[in-house]
Amino acid sequence: MQPPEPIIVADLFPEVLDSLVKLLSGLTAEEWQKPTGCTGWSVKDVALHLLGDEIGNLSRRRDKHVVSGPSITEWEELVEIIDDLNQDWVHAARRISPRLLIDLLEFTGGQMCDYFRSLDPYAMGGAVSWAGPEPAPVWLDLAREYTERWHHQQHIRDAVGKPGLTEARYMAPALATFVWGLPRAFRAPHLPSVGPEEGAGRATQAAEGTAVTLTIAGESGGQWSLLREGGAWRLYAGAAERPAAEVTFDEDVAWRLFTRGLGPDVAHERAALSGDHALGLKVLETISIIG
Repeated sequence: MQPPEPIIVADLFPEVLDSLVKLLSGLTAEEWQKPTGCTGWSVKDVALHLLGDEIGNLSRRRDKHVVSGPSITEWEELVEIIDDLNQDWVHAARRISPRLLIDLLEFTGGQMCDYFRSLDPYAMGGAVSWAGPEPAPVWLDLAREYTERWHHQQHIRDAVGKPGLTEARYMAPALATFVWGLPRAFRAPHLPSVGPEEGAGRATQAAEGTAVTLTIAGESGGQWSLLREGGAWRLYAGAAERPAAEVTFDEDVAWRLFTRGLGPDVAHERAALSGDHALGLKVLETISIIG
């Protein structure tokens, strides 16, 4: 096992944006209204959500535009607020036509790609909330942004029966990012200002040195392990020599599980678990998105 390598994705944003624009440009009026895996949202709604991501990111990150909001101390509060904001945006933006929506995605998406490429991926940034409360390197933050665009495009492609962006070039970075949600699944769902030592009392308990290994089968997959050390669960790349639990599922199960597209019970039916069953089941509770 070794620490995971940085996930560098800045050059992938333009490619994913281009594939989205081409996909949307070929949709029929009926396809725009098809339901997606995002409950209550059509294909158009998911595309509107992506537009909202670009506008919000450019305003907040690049332009330093600050909008006051409530102080958040619990994970559930954050999820509820984000869900409400997303729904409010989609509801208001439904008056935008598909043609204009595509134009706006090209306009804002291109600027977003340029901004992401201007950042130093190895600098330290803020926390990636679903990975943990600690400051994270910029590359992990950008990888999180990449997964947002990648997995929502998958929702659209699923809905209209188009092949997904499942080539390893696009899917492997998404899966390698999603597994950063594993440590948080093994500790209490608290939010900022709680370090590993403070959260350890509520974390999944195991002896020091206990390891859990996840194998994601497929060209885009790999192996990762959680190791209990220093009172916390830490992520490593590779398989542990003698893990207390091993979990294996394929790459399609992986991305759907980590983005709430599959529940733990369904994922359990499509996964292989060995060793400590309780520890293995914790892997199936991993969520690598906020809402």
